[in-house]
Amino acid sequence: MNRFLFCLIAAGVLLHAQDARQIVQQAEDRSRSASQHYEGFLKVIDSKGKTTTKRWTYERLGSHGNSKAILRFTSPPEVQGVALLIVNHPDRASDQWMWIPDIGRERRVAFQDRSTRFFGTDFTFEDLEERDVNQYDFKLMNEESIDGAACWKIESKPRQGKSSQYTHSYVWIRKDNYAFARIESYKGAKALRNLQYGDIRQVQGVWTAHKLDMHDLGRNSHTVMTMEKLEYNVKLSDSDFTLQALRR
Repeated sequence: MNRFLFCLIAAGVLLHAQDARQIVQQAEDRSRSASQHYEGFLKVIDSKGKTTTKRWTYERLGSHGNSKAILRFTSPPEVQGVALLIVNHPDRASDQWMWIPDIGRERRVAFQDRSTRFFGTDFTFEDLEERDVNQYDFKLMNEESIDGAACWKIESKPRQGKSSQYTHSYVWIRKDNYAFARIESYKGAKALRNLQYGDIRQVQGVWTAHKLDMHDLGRNSHTVMTMEKLEYNVKLSDSDFTLQALRR
């Protein structure tokens, strides 16, 4: 291959990688907010069609790899008061603590437990972390439609410093508003989970999915999370995201 042609191909590959990162960065920038609050309704459907429901509240301060969040179950009675504190970091996995009222103390979520199901749902503890663009490498695959919306399909691979149960994921980002439409997560050649985003509406200038449907492909179960009373840029402070606040 002559040197000129090689340089053209190399430049094209580099531009392709840069375009993928720029698309994900744009999606991150457009969803940025100082804080967030919503009430969540969870419906867990097992492989036999049996359904259980849970409700929670969620609050976050900061965003995209440098934030703190607390989610707290409000019903049914057997899980009421159970809470999870998540402290996200831009350069490593999050720190997480679970508060369980029945035992009257919090426990740190061990690193090896991040791939386990979060309280009977099809989300794992890792799935509750925020994805920061700087923790991943990206490759633009092609363009596809999801629910009638044109999307970029992008391969996402954790960088060496980012520990993950997934070796790679495929991410679909809508071309019209840069909202996430789907994420498929893999370990090697095996697909583990499929997260579908739905009911995408604009709230305070941020295009936001109000329904997330997480499928655990190994268990053949899925969890539908619906967001209600969603607000951005609410008044919150660092003191709302401490171990003391977790116990309230």
